[in-house]
Amino acid sequence: MGNVINIQPVTRIEGHAKIAIHLDDEGNVRDAFLHIMSLRGFEKFIEGRPAEEVPRIVNRICGICPWMHHLAANKAVDACFGVTPAPTGHKLRELCQVMAHINDKILHFFFLAAPDFVLGPDSDYSVRNVTGIVREAPDLARQVVRMRQLGQMMLERFAGKAIHPVAGVVGGFAKPMTREERDRLLADTGELLEFALFAMDFARKDVFARYEDIIGELGTITTGFLGTVDDSGALRLYDGHLRLMKADGTITEFPVSEYDQYLAEHVEAWTYGKMPYAKCWDEGFSMDLASPKGIYRANTLARINVADRIATPYAQEELEAFRDKFGRPAQGTLLYHWARLIELVYACERSIELLQQDDIMDTDVRARAEAGAGRGIGAVEAPRGTLIHDYTTDENGCIVRANMIVGTTHNIAPMNMSVKEAATSLIRGGDYDEGLLNKVEMAVRAYDP
Repeated sequence: MGNVINIQPVTRIEGHAKIAIHLDDEGNVRDAFLHIMSLRGFEKFIEGRPAEEVPRIVNRICGICPWMHHLAANKAVDACFGVTPAPTGHKLRELCQVMAHINDKILHFFFLAAPDFVLGPDSDYSVRNVTGIVREAPDLARQVVRMRQLGQMMLERFAGKAIHPVAGVVGGFAKPMTREERDRLLADTGELLEFALFAMDFARKDVFARYEDIIGELGTITTGFLGTVDDSGALRLYDGHLRLMKADGTITEFPVSEYDQYLAEHVEAWTYGKMPYAKCWDEGFSMDLASPKGIYRANTLARINVADRIATPYAQEELEAFRDKFGRPAQGTLLYHWARLIELVYACERSIELLQQDDIMDTDVRARAEAGAGRGIGAVEAPRGTLIHDYTTDENGCIVRANMIVGTTHNIAPMNMSVKEAATSLIRGGDYDEGLLNKVEMAVRAYDP
C-alpha cells in the first residue's frame, strides 16, 4: 500500500495547512495533497445582516489583509445600493489598500520566505526562521522590523485602525485627509520606497542569484494567470478589468461584474476548499501535471504576467528586467517572490502618486446612499490574489446571498500541483530528509497562502 509522509504543520505561512505525500511500494511519489482548513462560514452568517455592516464584519476573515476584504465589501455594497463613491473617497480607499500591500509584502518576504534563502533551505529547522535571520543579519533585521512597523503605523494614524478597519463606508470614506496627514504620509512612503528599492537590489544580488537552479525548477508548473489591469493594460491593485491569460499568452478580458460568466468553482472530495477554474476556456477542470485543464494562478506573479506594463517608473524598470530574464508569461513558482518585490516597489510609488494629487485632501469624501434591493460585485487585488465579494440585498438592504472568492482560493489547485511536482522531483526510492521536505514546503510558501 505504500507510506504517507505528513508535513504538519506547513511552517511560515499565514494560516494552517498540512501536506500529505503518498508513496508507492517502491518509495516513489504516487500522489500529494495540500490540506487546508478553508471553511470559514462568512458567506452564510452575513445573510440577514444590513449590508452597510458587512464591511466591518468580513474584515475579520483575515488578520493579515483585512483592508482588502473591507474595501472589496464596500465596493460590493456600493453596487447593491447603486451609489458611485465620491472621487476623493475612492482615492482614499485605494491609498489605504496600496499602503496595506506594502506592509504585507515586507512581512511575507522577510519574515516568512527569507529564512529559506538567507540561511539556506537545508539549514537546521530550529534556526531557519526569523530569529535565525536576526542572528545572521542583525542590521538587516532591524531595518525590516522598522519598515514593517512604519507601514502599519501609517495606516493606523490616518485611518484609525491598521487591523479590522472601519474607515471605508458606503459611498466613499469616513474622513477627509488633512495637509499635516498628507505631508507625514509622503515622508513615510518616501522612506518606504527607498527601502523597497534596497530590498529589490538585495534580493536580486544576494538571494535570487544564489538559488537560480531552485527558482527555475522547484514546484514549477505550467498554467494560465488572472489579474487586474486598467484600460491601457497596466497593473492595477484597486480597480480595473479582470484579465485571464492562457499559458500560451492568449488573453481574455472582462469586467468584474461578469466574473461568473468566465470563472467557475470545482470541489474535490478530499478538501473543503473550492477550486476556481476558467470555464470560459471550455476545457473543464483537471490538475493533471502533464495536461492541466482550466487551471490558472493568481497573486503577484500572475499580476505581472497579465499586465502589459506598470505605470510607475521604478517598478516598470524592474518588470522589464524580469521579462528580459524569464519571458512572459513566466511560469517558475518561486518567481512569486521576485514578483512580490516588484509589487512592493509599485505599491510605494503608487502611494506617493495618490498623495501628491491635490484633491486627495478634498473634504467631499462620501456620496449619499439609500439602502435597497440589488446585486453588487466588488473586487480588489489582495496580496494573495484577486478577491471577489458578490452580494445580493433585499428591499431593506439586507444580505440575502453572498459568494466570496478569496485570493488564496484561486491558488488551491495550483498549490496542490506544485506540491506534487516538487515532491515527485525530490523523493526517489523512499529517500528523504528534513531539508528535502522543507523544499516541498517552499513550493507552498511561494504562493503566500
